[in-house]
Amino acid sequence: MATELTVRMVGITKKFPGVLANDHIDLDLHPSEVHGLLGENGAGKTTLMNILFGLYRPDDGQIIVDGQEAFLRSPADAIARGIGMVHQHFRLVRPFTVTENIILGLKEGGALLDLRTAGARVAAVSEKYGLKVDPYARVQELSVGEQQRVEILNSLVRGAKVLILDEPTAVLTPQEADELAGALREMAKQGKTIVFISHKLDEVFKVTDRLTVVRSGKVVFESLTSETDKKQVAREMIGSDIARLKIGETSTIMAVAGAASLSEAREKPAAAADQPARAVDVLRVHDLHVRDDRGLPAVRGLGFSVHTGEIVGIAGVDGNGQREMVEAITGLRLIESGQVQIKDEDATRWTSTDYIEHNVAYITDDRQNEGLILGFNLARNAILKRFAHPPFSRHGLLDMPAIDRFAETLIGTFNIKAFGVHASVGTLSGGNQQKLILARELSTKPPLIIANKPTHGLDIGAAASIYQILADERGRGAAILLISADLDELLALSNRILVMYEGRIMGELPKGQADPEQIGMLMAGTPL
Repeated sequence: MATELTVRMVGITKKFPGVLANDHIDLDLHPSEVHGLLGENGAGKTTLMNILFGLYRPDDGQIIVDGQEAFLRSPADAIARGIGMVHQHFRLVRPFTVTENIILGLKEGGALLDLRTAGARVAAVSEKYGLKVDPYARVQELSVGEQQRVEILNSLVRGAKVLILDEPTAVLTPQEADELAGALREMAKQGKTIVFISHKLDEVFKVTDRLTVVRSGKVVFESLTSETDKKQVAREMIGSDIARLKIGETSTIMAVAGAASLSEAREKPAAAADQPARAVDVLRVHDLHVRDDRGLPAVRGLGFSVHTGEIVGIAGVDGNGQREMVEAITGLRLIESGQVQIKDEDATRWTSTDYIEHNVAYITDDRQNEGLILGFNLARNAILKRFAHPPFSRHGLLDMPAIDRFAETLIGTFNIKAFGVHASVGTLSGGNQQKLILARELSTKPPLIIANKPTHGLDIGAAASIYQILADERGRGAAILLISADLDELLALSNRILVMYEGRIMGELPKGQADPEQIGMLMAGTPL
């Protein structure tokens, strides 16, 4: 097989019940090029790439690889033609090690695979591309960011000539994202074709050579990256200069095109005062110690507080105790020692049910495995935390009309794009799944919101709506703990930023005194 591939997708059409996902899309992919594919959640870009990877079959159209029509009936067909894909949602076997996951399906090595040799190979590729991960660690022991690196390594080890990356940097630090960008540029120099799906315009303009914008299932804009700008691309993604976002009773007009990145938006005034009057502690964490899945210390003496009417941001490289901290303060992981207080009550031994009963909102970073039941419809997912209480349950029986009315209200209020309340949640785009989680969690006006990467993998419009939701909740007086891998997001939304390193707080930076360079030093374990 040649070391380079030219791929053409011609007239690709794909329909789902009630949805035209791809409407006669043409897309050309060239060797030695990083091609950006952009669009709002639900625009059809991931469906298009799933067709190229053989996960879906088009209803109409052709895929042409090196001048010949290719019939990609499965991912195995795509891999055989040199096409690989790293998915936004992980497809890993959690009890297996990193190496075992990566060699799954490989025919090399005969009947008995040499795991030591395979592990050394994984380590070499990991080192080459700056994607640090222990080849012998079990996936269930890894952070979300480390799992993402395994997915990337999986395709790199297989040496795909066309590599599709769906939000590959969503859980990486700026330094890691820069390292990945360098690796992608080097791969392009070697003749490979990279399809780079991302909602971060800063990195799209840093990494890509060309870009294509998809909206409502159609290609609406194509350009060399050097011949356009962020404002134009943002306008094409949302279909106008202004995104009108209606959240609750608040009607907000956000000039998304005029603030195409949060690095620009953070210079604008915050929606709520940086120093809330008469602030009261809602969450207090004192000398918290927590162990990871391997029984090793993950959180070491952590202490902080979150007040009414403020957003406290937690920054840090994935794998530095953030996951264990969040699980500990939401009742999902045993606290070894220390104390958690919520509104002056000792919550150290609370279970997840206790948190629900005390009206604490938890927005997980893993919406498909933890936040939702994909086989349930929207209505059932909307009441997961309240199904046993009125008005959804009467005399031990579910009141389905009341449940449907509630779900319809959430869909309208939070602008969730869905084919009715009885549509399966698994058919929604990632952004609309995330909106449903927020709608459910915030419908009870919680005093405390724990938001773990709430905009992970979302487009500009969906992310902007969630920023506004969080700002509105802060204005209402809620205390918000925001964990994020996106420094621009933290800088734009947080009243204070705490930086975690190896399970400890390395430093606290108030709004107006924090910048990416300072935070990056703390994230690397270097005191200011």
